[in-house]
Order: sequence, then structure tokens, then C-alpha cells
Amino acid sequence: MAINLRSPSAETREQRLGTITSWDGPASRLANESAFSRGDCGPGCGGKGQRICELESPFSQGSTCSEQIAESQASNVRDAVLVQHSPIGCAAGHINSNAFFRNGLMRRGLAPRNVTGLSSNLIERDMIYGGAEKLRATIKAAVERHQPKAVFVATSCATGIIGDDVESVVRDCEDELGVPVVAMYCEGFKSKHWSSGFDAIQHGVLRHVVKPKPGPRQDNLVNIIVLWGSDVFTPMLAELGLEANNILTVASVDEIARASEAAASATFCYSVGGYLGAALEEQYGVQEIKAPQPYGFDGTDAWLRALAKATGREERAEAYIAREHARVRPQIERLRERLKGVRGYVAMGAAYAHGVIGVLRELGVEVPGSLVFHHDPVYDSHDVRQDTLGHMIDAYGDVEHFSISNRQPYQFYNLLKRSDPDFIIIRHGGLAGLASRLGVPAIALGDASTAIGYQGMIDLGEEIVDALAQRKFHQDLAGHTSLPYKQWWLDQADPYLLARQNAPQAAGSRV
Repeated sequence: MAINLRSPSAETREQRLGTITSWDGPASRLANESAFSRGDCGPGCGGKGQRICELESPFSQGSTCSEQIAESQASNVRDAVLVQHSPIGCAAGHINSNAFFRNGLMRRGLAPRNVTGLSSNLIERDMIYGGAEKLRATIKAAVERHQPKAVFVATSCATGIIGDDVESVVRDCEDELGVPVVAMYCEGFKSKHWSSGFDAIQHGVLRHVVKPKPGPRQDNLVNIIVLWGSDVFTPMLAELGLEANNILTVASVDEIARASEAAASATFCYSVGGYLGAALEEQYGVQEIKAPQPYGFDGTDAWLRALAKATGREERAEAYIAREHARVRPQIERLRERLKGVRGYVAMGAAYAHGVIGVLRELGVEVPGSLVFHHDPVYDSHDVRQDTLGHMIDAYGDVEHFSISNRQPYQFYNLLKRSDPDFIIIRHGGLAGLASRLGVPAIALGDASTAIGYQGMIDLGEEIVDALAQRKFHQDLAGHTSLPYKQWWLDQADPYLLARQNAPQAAGSRV
């Protein structure tokens, strides 16, 4: 289905992809029930165009929202300003966004500084009479104070409830002020999973920042849609004679604008970058690389070969692959010896988790279970070559306990108890403390680039070795802490007991 850039907002992932946030079973069963495995989105019990039977918990204990994701992305564009059209409390997310930005700048060799953001500061009166004029004044103040190259405007639950005409305000301000004013329609209640926030900002930049009439195609330029991690792609692509245009976070407005002039687009995670990659191909003919993600030998080889084919650099790619295999394999073998018999657990976003599980198995680590925070049965390209779950299973085998949960701490205890890992790898740190209280060392991947490519296998393996050396500390911590759950729940073998009890007994249910 084509991405509609005439619409001010992106469709949510539930509408567009059939995204689910709660499921439990073997990874192979989830792959078989997903759209990639059958080439269409047939009718079923999971909702619009899908047959995955989603479990629905009677409550949500802790998560985040799509506004927080859009805000964290937009505030990290180097020469832009974020305006949150919201009550001031929504700006609490800047605590995390500021840390991401400062660390991201330093990882890219840039001077650290703070994010630049304003809030329209909606109060009770505005919820009755509307906040459009407050938004207009805040956008003007952002331009007058900071002279940005673009202004991002994030909507909120409050603005969705009162129905402010945000689109009219931002278009008037854009015409008056002469800079792109990018509306991101990311009301927290709009989608049940925060990953729709990535789509909200990418939809906005496609409409108002990316050059609508690009200049000549730059045959050596490749868009790399990434997060805040270290720049591992520039040296990788340089081996092929290519330039990496790292977008969106920690990028400049001009770097984002030239995305329509690139020869190709690629990403480290289709959950994060699939929307932008697919739209650039549809709208501007910028070829999206459709291959497994660059994790492990198998995935990195395939990713590089697909990129080389798209840019006419096959011979250089093969020479680089051969050199890296020769360099890395002896180190991987040493790590495999050290990690023999070790059990790991992965808890992070969906496509990212598929890649990291592959790296763990390259290192000889057993992975009996994993938690992903959502599942997209298909990505925006609808191309089977981007089936990261299927690739993980084909290349590295099944995962017996492959769970989907929207970051629910009450389930995480039982999930870890069921898989009994020696360590966990986690992207969003809220669950790391719970793992430590259970005596399990946690590796929080603050640098999203840690596991990418050939060197990424070594870097992640060394982090695991370091984490295992701290097991005694975590065991001591577990011996002196308690958990906030009643014993009847701690004794449950099924982490999804409450969700199963809450689910209607639909005909043909697979759960």
C-alpha cells in the first residue's frame, strides 16, 4: 500500500501494518502467522488484515507513547527547535532526550550541548477555549529566539482531545516565518505502540523538509536511517566508495533535506527506518535496500551485497567482506570458547531484537527466550526480503519463548524466570533494574550501533564477558532486595495468565 503524503498525518501501525503488542509462543509460529509468510493480509482474529491472535492485558503497568518517540527524534535534529503543543508535563521526556542528544553528539565527534525545545504550556482554560493561539505564539517565539532551520511541532493527547486545528496554524507560520514548520501528529492515545512516533516525524519531514524537487542524483550518497549511536556506517560504506548520510537523529536539517538526492536508503532496523525508506523509494525513486539487517556474518554479508548491487560496487564489496571475515573470525572463535554454555535473553524493539539474537547465536550464546516490545507482521515495503523474523529463524534457528509485550514489568519477572538466562541485553532501561533485583546482569545498549556489522559481533561479545564478570554483585543485590508483587503472581508459570483470562474465546484462536 502506497504511503499517502497528501495526508497531514501518517496512518498508525495498527491500521497500516497490523502491529500487535502482546503475544507468546515460538518465533516460528509467529512468523507463520505473519503477512510475510503468506504474501497477503488475509482475514483473521487479530484485527484488520491479520490472523495473529493478539493477547490483551486487562491493564498496562508501564510503557511510553508515540509523542515521546517523536519528541526524542525531533529534539535531536541539530539545527531545529521542537515545540510541544501540550501541557508542560509532557516536556518531562526531555530528560531522556537531552541525554540521548548529548551522548549522540559525542559519539559522532561533535561538541555536546542541550536540546532546544519549547512548550505551549496548555492549562485548564485552554482545554475549554482551545490552544491554537498559544501554539502560534510559541512557534514565533522559537524562531525569534533561536533562528532554527526548521521547527518541529508535536501534538499531544490534550490537543487531540480539544481538536485544535494544528495544521492551519503550522501552515500559516511556515508561510509567515519562512522556515519549514513540521507538524508531527503523535497524540499518545492515537496508537497502542510508541513506534508510530517514528512514522509521525518521518511523515512530517517527507512533507516539509526533504527536497520536493531534488537536484541531480548523487550516485555515491546513501541514506542511513539510524538512532543516536556511534557512526559505524561511515567507515563501512567508505570501503565501497560510498558516503553515509546518517539521518534523522543528530543530523542537520540540510542532511535530511538531501535524502531525496541519494542513490539508496538503508537502515539498521526496519521498525525504526522502514517508513522513511519506503516513502523515499515511492516518491523519489531512491532505492530502498531490501535485505536482512547488518547483524552477524549472514546478515551483514547480505546487506553489503544488496547495497553494492544497488550502487554498482559488487567487486569492492566482495573484497571488503573477505577481509573482514579473515580479520573477525579468529576473534569470534575465542569469544565462542569463553561464552560456551552461556544463556542470554534479549529485550528490545522488534526488528532490532531479531538482529541481536542472530549476533548472540554467532557468539555461541544460547537464546531460549526473547521479549520484543511489538511486532509488525509486515513492513511498509511489503517485500519478503525485509522479513527479519523469518531471516533470523532460517539463519539461526527458532526461539522457543518469543514473547511480545509492551514493556510490562509485571510480566518481565515471569519471563526471565521461565528462560533462566545468565544475562540480558536490553534497549530501554526501565526493565534493567528489575533484572538486577533478580540477580541477572543487564547490558543496556545505550549505543544503538554496538552490535552492527562485523566489528559489532566482537564489541557485543566483549560487553557480555564484562557483564558476566559482575554476576556476584547482582546475586548479592538480589539477596538484599524484594519485589513489589504478591507471592501468588511470583509463583505463576505463565507470564500471560492475566491476558489469557481476559481474552475472548474467539473461534480459531491460536493462543
